[in-house]
Amino acid sequence: MSERSTAVRYARTLGSVGAMAMIGALLSACTLGPDYARPQTPTPGQFHEVEAGAALPAGASGVTSSPADVAKWWTALGDNQLSSLIERALANNFDVAQAEARIRQARASREITAAGLLPHLNFQGSASRSRSSSGRGLQRRASTGNFFREGFDASWELDVFGGIRRNVEAGDATIQARVEDRNDVWVSLAAEVATNYAELRGAQEQLEIARRNLKAQQETLDVTSQRLAAGYVSALDEANARSQVATTTSQIPTYEATVRANAYAIGVLLGEQPESLVPELESSRPLPTVPATIAVGLPSELLERRPDIRRAASDVHAATARIGAATADLFPKFSLVGSLGTQGTEFGQLGTIADRYWSFGPSISWPVFQGGQITANIELQKAAAEESVAAYKGVVLTALRDVETSLSNFSREQVRQAALVEAVAANRQAVDYSLQLYTGGKTDFLNVLNAQRQLLGSEASLSQSRTAVMTDLISLYKALGGGWAPPEQQPDAFKSIESPASAGPSGNAGM
Repeated sequence: MSERSTAVRYARTLGSVGAMAMIGALLSACTLGPDYARPQTPTPGQFHEVEAGAALPAGASGVTSSPADVAKWWTALGDNQLSSLIERALANNFDVAQAEARIRQARASREITAAGLLPHLNFQGSASRSRSSSGRGLQRRASTGNFFREGFDASWELDVFGGIRRNVEAGDATIQARVEDRNDVWVSLAAEVATNYAELRGAQEQLEIARRNLKAQQETLDVTSQRLAAGYVSALDEANARSQVATTTSQIPTYEATVRANAYAIGVLLGEQPESLVPELESSRPLPTVPATIAVGLPSELLERRPDIRRAASDVHAATARIGAATADLFPKFSLVGSLGTQGTEFGQLGTIADRYWSFGPSISWPVFQGGQITANIELQKAAAEESVAAYKGVVLTALRDVETSLSNFSREQVRQAALVEAVAANRQAVDYSLQLYTGGKTDFLNVLNAQRQLLGSEASLSQSRTAVMTDLISLYKALGGGWAPPEQQPDAFKSIESPASAGPSGNAGM
């Protein structure tokens, strides 16, 4: 065969392959399966408890439907120490570190899938020594020889029906889901630190109440002992006074243990040794301040603000894309394959033009019979998508319930707190009156004892109510999805991880 005919045939081969590559590139703009659409979930016009909370007592904090800016809600509580603790937790907590590692895993998995869109090139080399015989009898001859080969093998699957691109799309959605998981950890972490902090400050306040009442009760015991010594009262009054002192004294270790337990919990949340924050938190400080007005926004805003809802939407997206990837398995797969290299019986001959070999051409693979495996996988992915849609709708309803419940608890606890304020004031007057009457010999000691018990109980209940109002407010901020922000709005304390890149083909167009 002449060199001219060889060149013509080679040109025709390249032309055919090039035409196929062009057709494949055009067809690769086509993807099978449904395109993602966020499920439609109706939401009310505003939260029901916003209207119900209109009849709050004077001085109570109200809620409005104004747009809610809750990315760093803790700054509205006016406690710099709390803000410092939360931001340190966001930077150092180990649950956050795990969530960020899962984001990196999802990104690496996506890159593995996206690599299928690019050509693959492998280098291969081999060396062998063989022996062969020919002829018969005395004419039989044996020969031994070497054979060396080196070169490159290449393959490129043309994603004609978009199966790989649908898997890449699912990978992008999975990355976003893991980002939302991390955001959800931020939300929960900020709320947990604040709740432990509020409970710690509340326990310190109750500890102070117990010590203050203990001091007053001790003074009453001293008076009773003096009156007993003077013969004005019986030993029963002194025994009752002593019992009251002992009962109040017994409550103090419980409050002290609560303070320590919350300090230990905050230390772990900050990624530190449990006891590390005890020196920082052991000094008593008042509870954070409840803002005069809390903006909660509209129910529809939860769909974009709550990370768990955003994660559920990303799960729907990923499941929808996998339907297209499964559907593409019904159709043929087209590839371009080729090899180029040199071979010879002498190692030194490798690389010479005479010993060069090459091959290049298209290939096709089409599943003809798989026993229903492909169609079953399509049905599997469709059912998984339906499941994710149902899960999404359930998460939305749960979010609405969380906000309504938190609003209800917050408003009604304020009503309870107002009543307890009146009870404490009345009980203080009762203690003063009973002591005056007792020292004047106009009433028995039982009235003093009852008045002091009621005062201690009402003051402790009021302290617990103030703590409950704060923890209910924290729960409300958590229910609103507060504690995170998109990367462009993140404060410095947030260890920002870039949103999933759209690098690489991930077409969403339907076929």
